[in-house]
Amino acid sequence: MNNLNQIKNLNNRYFIIRHGESEANVLGIILSFPEEGVLKFGLSEKGKTQVRDSILLNKVLDSDTIIYSSDFKRAKETAEIAKDVLGAKILILTPKLRERNFGKWEHTDNKNYNEVWKDDKSDFDHNNGNVESANSVLKRTTELILELEKNFKNKKILLSSHGDALQILQTGFMKVSASKHRDLSHLNVAEIRELKLADSF
Repeated sequence: MNNLNQIKNLNNRYFIIRHGESEANVLGIILSFPEEGVLKFGLSEKGKTQVRDSILLNKVLDSDTIIYSSDFKRAKETAEIAKDVLGAKILILTPKLRERNFGKWEHTDNKNYNEVWKDDKSDFDHNNGNVESANSVLKRTTELILELEKNFKNKKILLSSHGDALQILQTGFMKVSASKHRDLSHLNVAEIRELKLADSF
């Protein structure tokens, strides 16, 4: 469900950052359950450097930027580095930016993402293997945007989150089906991207 379909103009500018390389990335495993992800598997040293470099290279975000982040350790650490480098004052954690829950694929080889994405293409509502559907991820992430639109005006807002959650959120801004999230250009670790709202669905 895309909560942004009826919005024509945004009150704020939205930027996304995918967390830097994490300890789970190094191990090559899927780590999506909050019971573990909130407490463990933070950024690798390389990941911390990636985030710092990415923020330093960005010339748009500044100390007035408001930061919202997934409460998973790897995204939270990314947001904390961004806050420190920018000198930002506000950092808020929210479960609405959490990693997509990958169900039965938890702790398996990250090549298994492809199995989920293959099913996404034909059905954005599928939850095969107890995977959180793409449409469910779209609903919770765009709900957050609606909340931010009500609470802020003329702000730059940075969202620190995860690959699938952010790929799917981008479909919301583009007003295309969540099933197309893997057709969008791949968001690299620590990459910052501004999201622009499309005119129509």
